[in-house]
Amino acid sequence: MTKRPTGRLLPADQGRDLVLTRTYRAPVEDVWASLTESDRTARWFGAWTGKAGPGRTVKVQMAYEEDQPWMEMTIDACEPPHRLALSAIDDAGSWFLDVRLTETDGVTELRFTQHLRTDAEIAQAPQVGPGWEYYMDMFGAALEGAERPNFDDYYPSMAEYYREQVG
Repeated sequence: MTKRPTGRLLPADQGRDLVLTRTYRAPVEDVWASLTESDRTARWFGAWTGKAGPGRTVKVQMAYEEDQPWMEMTIDACEPPHRLALSAIDDAGSWFLDVRLTETDGVTELRFTQHLRTDAEIAQAPQVGPGWEYYMDMFGAALEGAERPNFDDYYPSMAEYYREQVG
């Protein structure tokens, strides 16, 4: 079943921001734990090792990518249970990620942002947008104990949506 894309490319101080928002009927502490605890991140993204904290680097295994590679990610900000910012540089480029959580009446909103700072990063939106849509839905499925989505429902079908936003 092909999914409908929800992300938006928005103007930013430097480049553009790829923003995806999801809501969960769960307290912010539970959503935060799914975002930050290695045994829980393993369910939707990949486990991580290392000593976590602002300014520190952890190693994350991309469990749902081909060959399950490891990636070093720097924790740029950690403000439990409301904000986590990470950055990484790998063969695919630079990754500047920011996740913010807000809870209202037992419903937590997750706002995921990837800062696309260069023209080359913006040009990758048709590939990375569908990938983040998939991971956000993986996150929701893990949080709710539901069946994991299939990546084929996201890519390449969502690529044109993101290509149009790049302009």
